[in-house]
Amino acid sequence: MEVTVSTIAQLIEGTVEGDPNLKINRPSRIEDGGEGSISFYGNPKYESYVYTTNASALLVPQDFVPKEPIQPTLIRVSNVYAAIATLLEAFGAATDKKNEAVISEKANIASTASLGKDLSIGAFVSIGDQSSIGDQSIIEDQVYIGNNVKIGKQVKLYSGVRILDDSEIGDHCIIHANTVIGSDGFGFAPQEDGTFKKIPQLGNVIIESHVEIGANCAVDRGSIGPTIIRKGVKLDNLIQVAHNVEIGDNTVIAAHTGIAGSAKIGKNCMIGGQVGIAGHIQIADRSRLQAQSGIISSIKEEGKDWCGSPSIGNRDYFRSYAVFRSLPSLSKRLRDLENRIKNLGS
Repeated sequence: MEVTVSTIAQLIEGTVEGDPNLKINRPSRIEDGGEGSISFYGNPKYESYVYTTNASALLVPQDFVPKEPIQPTLIRVSNVYAAIATLLEAFGAATDKKNEAVISEKANIASTASLGKDLSIGAFVSIGDQSSIGDQSIIEDQVYIGNNVKIGKQVKLYSGVRILDDSEIGDHCIIHANTVIGSDGFGFAPQEDGTFKKIPQLGNVIIESHVEIGANCAVDRGSIGPTIIRKGVKLDNLIQVAHNVEIGDNTVIAAHTGIAGSAKIGKNCMIGGQVGIAGHIQIADRSRLQAQSGIISSIKEEGKDWCGSPSIGNRDYFRSYAVFRSLPSLSKRLRDLENRIKNLGS
């Protein structure tokens, strides 16, 4: 793909400073830019690269004021990260190898399954009884789809995904390699003799439209009723979603987060990596949970930042951390004072 700077500016609604006819053939990181590449500057800690990059063009914020001469042609935009997302999507669409609408002869498809139009189904895919797949979906090699599964249109399932019985997946979803949807929840009843009796998991998983789930995640079926991932949710790799959890619209969750059973997470939340969320609690809309936070009780106020384990408000956490970090010196001062008092008494 080769386009001019002016074409890119039109696509992302930017303003050009420099040569609008400059030819661009690829995106690049700002530190690795070369002739013909376009990069972006959105984080102040990378400003030094703005003056040294060899990229031909650079996306910058509308209000960016350079402190030194700049070599690349600039495209000023109101939101750099939104613009780069649009740009990468365009480059990706131009270079992506399209999956042909072909159903492999090596796929095992039940006679009662319902298949939409223009599907791509790879080798060694298994599709169970009464399951349905919507138009223009892509099912890569070695995907397992159980019985009575409903998959919407334009869904992409990467190799090794497992969609177990009764799961429902909406339109335009992406599920990455080796993720398991609909496995049994972690439900066991303690017995008098110290053993545990398995509690049957009779619910299912409902994933609404425009959801993306990373690689090696597990989303467990509900014990009674569904586990629900609402529209627009984005999950990173290696995330555990337990039985009967509900995740609200457009919430994003980073890797290694674990969500215990029956927790309810609101809309538009941002959850960092390695966060632990206890079961049977609620998290208010637009909550922001910092990495490695431990959430053990409900968050009722919307739009607040939380940090630490057990988690407290961000501001309180960093004030407390400042004191905690000083404890060794405070302890030494206290010992010195105690010794001085003893010496005064003697």
